[in-house]
Amino acid sequence: MFRIILLFTLILSFSASNAQKSAFVKSLGHQFVINGAPYYYVGANYWYGGLLALQKDTIKGKQRLISELDFLKSQGVNNLRILVGSEGEGKINGVDRVKPALQAQHLVFNAELLKGLDFLLVEMAKRKMYAVLFLSNNWEWSGGFLQYLNWNGQIDNETLKRKLNWDEQRDYTSKFYSCEACKSDYQKQLKFILGHKNTYSGKKYVNEPAIMAWELANEPRPMRTDAIDNYKQWISTTANFIKSIDKNHLVTIGTEGFMGTDENWDLFKEIHANKSIDYLTIHIWPKNWGWFKDAPTAENLPLVIEKTATYINRHESIARQLNKPLVIEEFGLPRDGHAFDPSSTTKLRDEYFGNIFALWADSRKNKGAIAGCNFWAFGGTSRPIPGQLFWKDGDEFSGDPPQEEQGLNAVFDSDKSTWKTVQTYLKK
Repeated sequence: MFRIILLFTLILSFSASNAQKSAFVKSLGHQFVINGAPYYYVGANYWYGGLLALQKDTIKGKQRLISELDFLKSQGVNNLRILVGSEGEGKINGVDRVKPALQAQHLVFNAELLKGLDFLLVEMAKRKMYAVLFLSNNWEWSGGFLQYLNWNGQIDNETLKRKLNWDEQRDYTSKFYSCEACKSDYQKQLKFILGHKNTYSGKKYVNEPAIMAWELANEPRPMRTDAIDNYKQWISTTANFIKSIDKNHLVTIGTEGFMGTDENWDLFKEIHANKSIDYLTIHIWPKNWGWFKDAPTAENLPLVIEKTATYINRHESIARQLNKPLVIEEFGLPRDGHAFDPSSTTKLRDEYFGNIFALWADSRKNKGAIAGCNFWAFGGTSRPIPGQLFWKDGDEFSGDPPQEEQGLNAVFDSDKSTWKTVQTYLKK
């Protein structure tokens, strides 16, 4: 009898162990799967989520986080894209950057800062939500590549702080991929993050099922054509390095697609063909890309929707060729009339979102390659401060990063018509 009980216990233990292992999000062909079942999702960008629990005011911190996760879950959103690595402090490229930073000083990592992400991941796990964690940034608002270049003597302090013109920004940022010391520093921060143990759950990050994927950076671009070879090498080396440490999680690059790969379809396909890259990403920014002038209108929206569909379909075709999933992981549109006030309408945004969700819903129905979409960005219970355009230290975090007008692209919990649009396509 004892042997039977022992055998039964071992079987249960083995089954539980396997169930825990299979709870990770995996890629199977051009689909994501969880426990073997297809995983198609509508998600949100929640880049500041790992910073909320660090707030001294628990109402603005942990309580806000719990409330917002409950709200998102109630709306059917179960995937969140979140910032992990932030570098440096003070002005950069003429703007205030996100703070507090994981690496405020060169190679000084503050493990206390990861407690905010620890708390977030535990709360997400309770709600069966999954996180995509981006590890650095092509852009200045969280330090990113420009900060690594500064720390390693490629950009002086004065230049780092002042507003760069577009050509200067491209020239400087492209040097990251040929700066061996910069890439080494990036990898040290990466290793620090991967080796962290959650202070609440006791799990190492590499063993945390609530993490869906590691993303090399937010929108890493070669920036200049002559940086492409070094850019490709950095992607390959970094992805392989993550896979050598973490066997459980997916890895992706974080690209915008054609618009972020020197407008080169072959380059986009090549970097995502790498065996250590598990899925493709694209971002869509009609305003930044000049698809409309000044503000979205009823007259220019049809062309914007047409361009968006063409952009998505072309990338989906490449995803099918590579037999990997595709995620539309950033897309946004200003409120009607380019307003920032949360009380203003979002009729055009809702229509725009609806057309993207429709493509995703059709893919889900037909087991297609468009596996997920994360709108930009969830502003939650925060609200812009009247008469103040940009974020200042001490303000509540919102969906819009510090360098952008607060209220520009944020989707607040009060945007009922937008949430109704989300619900429409989730129910389908």
